[in-house]
Amino acid sequence: MAGGIGSRFWPASRNAKPKQFLDILNTGRSLIQMTYDRFKNKVSIKNIYVVTHEDYYSLVKEQLPELTDDQILLEPLRRNTAPCIAYASYKIGKLNSDAIITVAPADHLITNEEAFYTSWKHGLTAAENQDKLITIGLKPNKPETGFGYIQFLEGDGIVKKVKTFTEKPERELAEKFVESGDFVWNSGIFIWGVQAIIKNIEKLLPEMAEIFEETLPKLSTKDEKSAISSAYAQCANISIDYGVMEKSSSVFVVLADFSWSDLGSWNALYDHASKDDNNNAVQADAILYDTKNTLIKGPDDKLIIVQGLDNYLVADSDNVLMICRRDNEQKFKDFVADVKKAKGKDYL
Repeated sequence: MAGGIGSRFWPASRNAKPKQFLDILNTGRSLIQMTYDRFKNKVSIKNIYVVTHEDYYSLVKEQLPELTDDQILLEPLRRNTAPCIAYASYKIGKLNSDAIITVAPADHLITNEEAFYTSWKHGLTAAENQDKLITIGLKPNKPETGFGYIQFLEGDGIVKKVKTFTEKPERELAEKFVESGDFVWNSGIFIWGVQAIIKNIEKLLPEMAEIFEETLPKLSTKDEKSAISSAYAQCANISIDYGVMEKSSSVFVVLADFSWSDLGSWNALYDHASKDDNNNAVQADAILYDTKNTLIKGPDDKLIIVQGLDNYLVADSDNVLMICRRDNEQKFKDFVADVKKAKGKDYL
């Protein structure tokens, strides 16, 4: 899934080139390329599909040239993750009714990939009977309020029946979840048989199921684009978590323990970045004075001088310089909205 605009990563993430296409971590590979690399050695390249907004077709072709046009599923409108997953599932199901699908967001960071592969294989095995919807759950190491939480039922093995989902709780509730020990972070990485997900969409999102069933004869033909354009115009804007996972009785979680982040914000990047002796994460040509706990991101051809900051973000990207408190993530969407209102789209 690679269709988001990454507004919490503005001004680095822009409408024309959102964060999944950026080398956020200075590795030489963008986030979508890193996600692609994670799977290409484990599955045939012909079985890898990207779902993205039609505006990003050229970026996908540029960064993942091995993929054919039929493997790049273009969304005409942003309708959240349920239509995105439905589109891919109906298309894949038409090709192989016994397919096992892994749904992976394009902007996640996984540093211990061998541990991920182990958990992934447990999920693939559990999905073989085409009767389970499986998500990977990560043991929380702090009361993070930007992630969803999953409560699981005790039982044998590492694949547990899910009891409840809670999306992005307030800090006090997140602290209770972490203390209890029977909640894990919802990674947003899903594994299921194509029959299982389509059956659940039919039951829980029947109108959406009907819409995509009508597209089936035209998928993987010259008429696919027009059929999908019509389908998305009719689809509700709804996440797979709210539309299916929170309501289904067939949801299970693989308990996993590997280093993971959805890199959804500047704060998440700071958490995973290398830091100097003053806990500054510097990804720029910069000289710092009396500064600590600060993230500095800028171009290589501009020298940045910083003095007297504590717990700040300095982000210099193209025509925008942003200096603000690092840990107040809710403000970033306000910044974007206010800039759009005051300055128009040229800065977005």
